[in-house]
Amino acid sequence: MSANDALHIAVLAGDGIGPEVMAPALEVLRKIEKTSGLKFRFTDAPAGANHYRETGKSMPESTVRLCDEADAILLGACGLPSVRYPDNTEIMPQVELRFHFDLYAGVRPARLIPGVPSPIVGADQRGIDLIVIRESTEGLFASMGKGVVTDTEARETLVITRKTSERLFEFSFRLAERRKARGKPGQLTCVDKANVFKAFAFFREMFDEAARRHPGVKTDRLYVDACAALLVKRPWDFDVMVMENMFGDILSDMTAGLIGGMGMAPSADIGDRHAVFQPCHGTAPDIMGQGKANPTGMILSTAMMLDWLADKHGLEAAAEAAESIERAVDKVYADGIKPMEFGGSNGTADIAKAVIAAL
Repeated sequence: MSANDALHIAVLAGDGIGPEVMAPALEVLRKIEKTSGLKFRFTDAPAGANHYRETGKSMPESTVRLCDEADAILLGACGLPSVRYPDNTEIMPQVELRFHFDLYAGVRPARLIPGVPSPIVGADQRGIDLIVIRESTEGLFASMGKGVVTDTEARETLVITRKTSERLFEFSFRLAERRKARGKPGQLTCVDKANVFKAFAFFREMFDEAARRHPGVKTDRLYVDACAALLVKRPWDFDVMVMENMFGDILSDMTAGLIGGMGMAPSADIGDRHAVFQPCHGTAPDIMGQGKANPTGMILSTAMMLDWLADKHGLEAAAEAAESIERAVDKVYADGIKPMEFGGSNGTADIAKAVIAAL
């Protein structure tokens, strides 16, 4: 792909505040078009609880085909508490996409932006800049929809395979190496429960094998309970962490809480060919349509998308655009913008307008 080719982006705005945070993210990308030489082609597609309510499907085949053909997938937020499958589970096309496209690496950055409050004392001086890598297709989630429930007990099955784990660890070591090249520590921590479960001992064993292939990366190993305790005491000591699906599900929300909450947290689900980029937050139906939603996580997810596209296609302009978005977000928070979840008065439009002006 050359810099003159338009990057085709599948846009799944979703439910609740999903469309409200997607709109400013697309505005940011249109601004990037004017300043970077990059070109984008956006195609909207339905997915989510509202589509399920209307059709009985979380997303049509046309959406899956579009996602397959696109260069990247942008997702708002999907699901509504009041709309569920017959087994009472939520409508989650974002999870279905992980399985459909084998998006095994869930990447959840947690970076404390200047001017954003953290509940951790000293974080504003020491800083927080870490990444949780969550395996996204197996672990305990391999049992999704397959659990067995009787009158007396319920059972779910945790699955860890060599094929997926080896790819996950190679991805994680490469990411740590890239961060080291950018001046960050480049340290990788394996988070597991290898002292109790054979599956996690197997997981750690494969991590150790990968570590021998990447001697330039400093490594550490922590049990998940100890890791959780250290994250709330000294989060600045962490750089990149890799872990099983359920552990990652929990700790990525925890690390989002350290940097101001889910509205500030971007994410990506990445496979060998495809990738989905979305904010960590949910659909927040309680504030839908009120202009209160914080679009920062969605905007930073577009920066992650550009960085991934830069790496995949060798597009330096995309990497520069990703950095410019992060710098713009940093500037507007340092200048005093304050989203409503922090007790401020700045809603979706204010934050979007400020970021675009900073670009």
